[in-house]
Amino acid sequence: MEPDVSIETSSKIRAAVLPIGKITTPLFRDYASMLNQHQTVSLSSVSSFYTEHQKSPFAHQPWDSGSLRFKFMLGGSPLSPWEDFQSNRKILAVIGICHCPSSPDLGSVAQQFSNACKGYSSSLVQRCFAFCPGDSQLEDESHKGGNLVLFPPADRQTQELHLQTMMQDIAASLLMEFEKWVLQAESGGTILKTPLDSQASLSSEEVIKAKKRRLGRAQKTIGDYCLLAGSPVDANAHYSSALELARLTGDFFWYAGAMEGSVCALLVDRMGGQKDPIVEEEVKYRYNSVILHYRKSFIQDDAQRVSPLSFELEATLKLARFLCSLLRRELSKEVVELLTAAADGAKSLIDASDRLILYVEIARLFGALGYHRKAVFFSRQVAQLYLQQDNKFAAISAMHVLAMTTKAYRVQTRASIEHNISEDSEPTHADEGKMHHHSIVSLFESQWSTLQMVVLREILLSAVRAGDPLAAWSAAARLLRSYYPLITPAGQNDLVSALANSAERLPSGTRSADSALPFIRLHSFPLHSSQMDIVKCNTAREDWWAGAAPSGPFIYTPFSKGESNLSSKQELIWVVGEPVQVLVELANPCGFELMIDSIYLSVHSGNFDAFPITVNLLPNSSKVITLSGIPTKEGPVSIPGCIVHCFGVISEHFFKDVDNLLTGAAQGLVLSDPFRSCGSMKIKNVSFPAVSVVPPLPLLVSHIVGGDGAIILYEGEIRDVWIHFANAGTVPVEQAHISLSGKNQDSVVSVAYETLKSALPLKPGGEVTIPVTLKAWQIGLMDCDTAAGRSLSGSTGKLVKDGCSPMLVLHYAGPLSNSGDLLGNESAPPPGRRLVIPLNICVLQGLSFVKARLLSMEIPAHVGGTYPKLVQLESGDVEEADGLEKQTDRFMKIDPYRGSWGLRFLELELSNPTDTVFETVVSVDVENSNSNKSPSDFKCGEFSYPKTRIDRDYTARVLIPLEHFKLPVLDGSFLVNGSQMNGTTSGRSSSFSERNSMAETNASIKNLISRIKVRWQSGRNSSGELNIKDAIQAALQTSVMDVLLPDPLTFGFRIAKNCVDHTRKLDSPDNSDVQDNSPLSRGSIIAHDMTPMEVLIRNNTKEMIRISLSISCRDVAGETCIEGEKATVLWEGVLSGITTKVPPLQEIKHSFSLYFLIPGEYTMLAAAIIDDANEVLRARARTNSSDEPIFCRGPPFHVRVNGTA
Repeated sequence: MEPDVSIETSSKIRAAVLPIGKITTPLFRDYASMLNQHQTVSLSSVSSFYTEHQKSPFAHQPWDSGSLRFKFMLGGSPLSPWEDFQSNRKILAVIGICHCPSSPDLGSVAQQFSNACKGYSSSLVQRCFAFCPGDSQLEDESHKGGNLVLFPPADRQTQELHLQTMMQDIAASLLMEFEKWVLQAESGGTILKTPLDSQASLSSEEVIKAKKRRLGRAQKTIGDYCLLAGSPVDANAHYSSALELARLTGDFFWYAGAMEGSVCALLVDRMGGQKDPIVEEEVKYRYNSVILHYRKSFIQDDAQRVSPLSFELEATLKLARFLCSLLRRELSKEVVELLTAAADGAKSLIDASDRLILYVEIARLFGALGYHRKAVFFSRQVAQLYLQQDNKFAAISAMHVLAMTTKAYRVQTRASIEHNISEDSEPTHADEGKMHHHSIVSLFESQWSTLQMVVLREILLSAVRAGDPLAAWSAAARLLRSYYPLITPAGQNDLVSALANSAERLPSGTRSADSALPFIRLHSFPLHSSQMDIVKCNTAREDWWAGAAPSGPFIYTPFSKGESNLSSKQELIWVVGEPVQVLVELANPCGFELMIDSIYLSVHSGNFDAFPITVNLLPNSSKVITLSGIPTKEGPVSIPGCIVHCFGVISEHFFKDVDNLLTGAAQGLVLSDPFRSCGSMKIKNVSFPAVSVVPPLPLLVSHIVGGDGAIILYEGEIRDVWIHFANAGTVPVEQAHISLSGKNQDSVVSVAYETLKSALPLKPGGEVTIPVTLKAWQIGLMDCDTAAGRSLSGSTGKLVKDGCSPMLVLHYAGPLSNSGDLLGNESAPPPGRRLVIPLNICVLQGLSFVKARLLSMEIPAHVGGTYPKLVQLESGDVEEADGLEKQTDRFMKIDPYRGSWGLRFLELELSNPTDTVFETVVSVDVENSNSNKSPSDFKCGEFSYPKTRIDRDYTARVLIPLEHFKLPVLDGSFLVNGSQMNGTTSGRSSSFSERNSMAETNASIKNLISRIKVRWQSGRNSSGELNIKDAIQAALQTSVMDVLLPDPLTFGFRIAKNCVDHTRKLDSPDNSDVQDNSPLSRGSIIAHDMTPMEVLIRNNTKEMIRISLSISCRDVAGETCIEGEKATVLWEGVLSGITTKVPPLQEIKHSFSLYFLIPGEYTMLAAAIIDDANEVLRARARTNSSDEPIFCRGPPFHVRVNGTA
């Protein structure tokens, strides 16, 4: 059998193309490729070289449309025993190719060519083409006129044109030789034999039968030469005669051959025209007849020696190829039936080479139909036939054949996969994230697992025999990587040995497109250090860092909340010269220990230096490792996988392959998940983000002086923390901004930003330290209860709660613009950085509040001759004259207009549940200011009260006097307006007034709270301040008006001044420098003596008040002693029903005299009824009725009456 046969094969002239002299194989193939361009030579181009010596036997030669067809046999071909049966099997022309520079002796070349032509006795024309001859060779005329044709040096186009001319000459020569042979065959009788005839006995009967068949066979052979000469009409006429004669003589074998020739003549005659269904049906009918007659010529006795079965199978293949060329899908079934019949006939073939050719042709035709699985099945049959031959070249052929089957079995190498994908479609940017069909289904299909393993084992065996260690390594790697679950531990060790043996025969550093173990997937990116976050700069804004997101795509930070995400694609920014890390997970699902010589990140962009590491993986184990490297220059970075040096070969492992593998495992397309089989946890599929490298940036490294551990503070403790910054980068820091984030930001009292700003620009290696003042916050109520419970059991009461501490956020950057840029080069500014410094504050429970309450106390004053001196101010206000402040005024402020010690205290009960001792100090900021005064006239002072010591597990009460905070004037701005009081306003106005009143009340309370400080100290260095805001606000919420507002009227009693002066004159004539120690000056009155007295009434409002004043005196029993039958005090003047007016912010006095009959203790009281009260007074009195009188009573004043001596 012959390969690549078709119906038109009978019309092709075989020409052997032989290398002559010394010529390299690539050069020989290059010249042969020029020759292959002239496989068809038209008869019209041959006419100029053709000479008709006698009348041509080809009467119907189509000179205008016909052509001669050539089939060039590179290297020649052996003689066929069937040349008489099919003339197209003969080598009718011999063409030699010589390279003159390599073979300078043309005589030797001519002799070699002549010797080569002796092996082809059937050849009719011989030519030797000598390319690129030298000048001396061109001048040598000894070889001119022979078979040696010189091709002078010229360009390729000129040489091709010269070669075309020579082929036309060869075609004309062959045509004339064909005419001679046909004329000789018609005139003389020639005996034509086949191997079938030679095998028969030479009995007289066989000789007689051969003579009878000679004429029919001659007609068939003449038809063959007519067909080779390009005259299908003449050939068909001779074939018709041959068919008739063969049918009459029962020569079925030659009958089938003539029928084949007639079909070829039919197709050649209609070649180039429209497809004719009638012709197609005729071809099918005739070839079925050909197959039938070949089968009839089978002789059972000769089956073991020679058989026409090969011609029957060839005819079957020719018909199948013809039907395939029609490109009609309905004919596929017929083709499959023909090929199936041919495959069945292969079992009866004697020659193994015939069986090899048959399987090759069947595989080709199935592949042309699109039946790839059937095609690869027969391809494997071809490979097995090659493997049965014990030689290296057969193994190489088997390896190449099996390599062609890998695509259909989906076990191909990665290089072939990438080549096929690139040929199918050009990848686009939009398809980058999509998975190709080959990536999952085509690469991994568990339905063919056993068959795929067999194919890979055959490839491995053929590669080992062929001496191709790289192909053997690749096959073993694919077998181990894809089918490890189906391979026993012993088989896995055999594959490891095969990998090692192949690697030993490979040069060091050999790379393979296929990867073995381990399986590698992208695990994650290490969380960015809070000192290395990168933010984009917006030079158009003063706050250049605003709106910038951190560089780490997998890190959650509270800074990006609410920011718009302009791109859904993850983005990662790396900095030139700064090491980066990537976490990958390795898996070894096999039963042997895997030693990886080196593994590092694979970078295709060329701007990244990866650091290799060595890893050992135990059997059936996985490990997460960190791979690192340093970006070297700006631009995008592409890292599709890792480079692994394992089993002696370097290979690239792609993350996407493993992702597709895991996806296939989830869909049931893959045998096993290697990571799950190693006990690894299932993680979310992580894709490599878009990475860009930016120029070098500054890098600030911070630490808290004294250690980065937790800062332990008691509640309310104030402490300074020093933070040290150092620029570890190569670019100076020129921009810096500090802000706060996180919870309890109020605990950061101050940050010395100016210190940092003054250190800018901070050059590489520069350092700066800034102080930060912290104040511990108050632990929540539940935390306090829990901590208190722990402290009772001996614990320190530490608050353990994540996320409570504030964070110091520092945005910094280098130069925001490059001064070296050319004008008009608007490049993006380099990014900045964000440094997040967690202030790890651990708050311990300190002093705790038990309760807070408001206390009031009233101490009656004594009536005396002294009285505070008042000074009238220009604004109309009244204040006390400057004088020596009494010691008691440091603790409490006495209202001079009330005449009594009317005090209010805020009592705070504190508990110490800790193991330390606290000392508390109450301080009050006293402020005496007036709105009309300049700021320089304000008088401020801080009064500190005695310390209170609170031991562990003890409680103490701290009193805070509130008299310092009473307003000097009852102003209506603090109270609701009068329209609300009389009910004339609308509901909306009333609500508005209520809101204003509430706001003013809260403002006053806050002002009061801000002026009271309760500080504590524990030990030598621990100090702080108690948070008393909530306690004071809760205690004062209902009594704020009583605390802050004075009474509308205040009353006071004193002995008349003229009486005091008269006493002074009697006791001491010169009393200017003597202290007043008289009884009257000390508030003592003598019985049975008329004592003149005065009552003082002060108006604390800004409007005139009309009052009705009354004065009473009571004894120690509380009974009135002025009226009634038992009156013990006589009086002079008016004591009741006194109607008068009190000017705004002024005082009046009313004089009277008392005569005490009995010594003892008496109490003086003054009261008044206010007429026509305004809104302010009604609001202060908390009355809603405008007709209801407002009654004001002064505090009691004690009078001590002494008896006479």
